[in-house]
This record gives sequence, C-alpha cells and structure tokens, in this order.
Amino acid sequence: MSRQLRVLVVEDEEAIRTGLIDVLVFHGYQTDSATTGPEGLEKALTGRFDLILLDIMLPGMDGYEICDRIRAVDRDQPIIMLTAKTSDEEIVQGLKLGADDYVPKPFSVQQLVLRIEAVLRRSQVGRQQARTLNLGKIEIDTENLCGGGGGKEIAFTKREIEVLTYLAENADRPVSREELLSKVWGYARSLDIETRTVDIHIAKLRRKIEVDPKQPAHVITVRGAGYRLVLDG
Repeated sequence: MSRQLRVLVVEDEEAIRTGLIDVLVFHGYQTDSATTGPEGLEKALTGRFDLILLDIMLPGMDGYEICDRIRAVDRDQPIIMLTAKTSDEEIVQGLKLGADDYVPKPFSVQQLVLRIEAVLRRSQVGRQQARTLNLGKIEIDTENLCGGGGGKEIAFTKREIEVLTYLAENADRPVSREELLSKVWGYARSLDIETRTVDIHIAKLRRKIEVDPKQPAHVITVRGAGYRLVLDG
C-alpha cells in the first residue's frame, strides 16, 4: 500500500482552513495545519510534507517571508500560495520567491484539487535525464540543483531545473509556453496568468545563466513559437 501524501495547510481563517482540510482528507491526503506565520514556518521546516498550502496574509509573518525562508533551506519543497491578492505584482513576488503555483481566493474545490495534483505529479515524477547540462561556461548539476562556472556558484529550484531539462530534451525546436505548462507544470490547459508564470521562470533562469539576460545566448525567445535552449555558446 502506498503511503498517504502529507499536506501542511497554513491558513489563519478558520472557515477556509477547515474547508481545505475537509477537501484534502476527502481526496485521501493526510493533513496538518497552522494558524500563524511563525507556527507555519516551524512546522514547514521541522516536518516532512509533500506539499504546503500557504496563505499570504498571516499573523506574525506573511507567506512571502515563510516561502523565502523555506527556500533558503529546501529548494525542492512543493509550495502553493493561497492569495486574495490578485495583482500581477503580488503574484509575481510569490513566484519569484520560489512558489510552485498560486491559487487566488475565492477558488473552486475542483480548481484547487487539480492544482494540487499537478504540483504533486511534477514533484514525484522521476525524470530520466542527463545528470549535467553544459551551457557555455556554466555546468549545471541537475540532480543536486546547482551549477557553476566563470567563478560563480548558482543555486536552482527544482522547477527551474525541470524547465531547463525539458528545453534541453527538445533543443532541436522551440517549445511553446502552453507545452511547458502541460509538460512541466502538469496543467491540462493554460490561463493568461499561468502563461506569465512561464515567462517569470524564464526571466529568473536568464538572470542566473546568461552573461547578459537582456540579450540571452542560451534561452532564446522564438517570436510566436515560445522558447528554445541553445546548449552550445
């Protein structure tokens, strides 16, 4: 028998927290919860969870800081942020800090479950991939989520490595944003903001691996087609 997947719910509003736990238990997940930022951070760092559902507005410490501090010690922990804030700037901030996805409030149960399943699916798939990627002077260790070259060390998130790996596996052609959302994020279809999620991750990767992120030599934009990875350069 396979073990139950564990989800930590960090949410201060009792009705939402209780509803989330009920939904998760109904779908077969084991749950734990926290009602404040500091409690959520402590549980996230000391427990072992397959996924963290993290509200942004929390007493004592907001979700942005919690996400940032989790990522400082664990780049691999799947995190979905729950937010009543829907401006691009606020969503982008969460994604830049390393959240795998976000779900805006109010949300439907079906949408939430699909997002959870997509993130968990991507976190559990053991890709058969090359251990290293070479991009010019930068060598990337895809297993250990790190790289280096030119006198600098680079840390990557698991999602960034998944994007690079998929682009590398399809380096002979441009890969569309929609294809990345389907194959890397696990979404059946995309919305406008989800497409921007791809662009945000590409921008983060360029800042890490390109000599000049504004004139990339490795992650190239192919107008009207998507992105292509140039392995030599």
